[in-house]
Amino acid sequence: MGGQELRICVVGDELSVGVGDPKGLGWTGRVMARTRFEGTAMSFPLAVPGETTTGLSQRWEVECAPRFGPEAETDNRLVVALGRHDASSVLSVARSRLNLANILDVADSRRIPAFVVGPPPGLSEDADRLAELSSAYGDVAARRRVPYVDTFTPLASHEQWHADLAQNGNLHPGQAGYGLMAWLVLHTGWHEWLGLPEDTPS
Repeated sequence: MGGQELRICVVGDELSVGVGDPKGLGWTGRVMARTRFEGTAMSFPLAVPGETTTGLSQRWEVECAPRFGPEAETDNRLVVALGRHDASSVLSVARSRLNLANILDVADSRRIPAFVVGPPPGLSEDADRLAELSSAYGDVAARRRVPYVDTFTPLASHEQWHADLAQNGNLHPGQAGYGLMAWLVLHTGWHEWLGLPEDTPS
């Protein structure tokens, strides 16, 4: 990062802005609060409720561009916060893969480092589809050497996660659930991606 100002755009659906969290922090707010940045750092959550990867791939550049600064002066970064709406849509897994691949390829061509956070578990009827999507997203990211946080696998059978979902009508996590997501992000390459030491409390 050096002495450059850090700007992080977080693009995703309603989960990226903490819907259902009584503290209004979500996982993004918790991650930013627990990261000891060097110099000036700011994040821009850019959420569209109910969005699939198709919509995300079509809008992220336009929304991030005015928030990023000149490359020589700012360290511009992209966090792709994938939601669960592809699982209940008509999109094929192949199309979802392609949508993410396009986002990451364009970001790479613009020299914008990317970090991907996969979809967490939701309704039980979407579990198999979400598991398949999470694996597919992880493969797309790995092929491009982009960090990927699998939130589905560790939370799929996590009692606290499911209890938190149940309190919100099985749609969105609450304070505890977003805390679990933040922990996964913080312990899955976040600091390395930013070039920072992993010195935050666990």
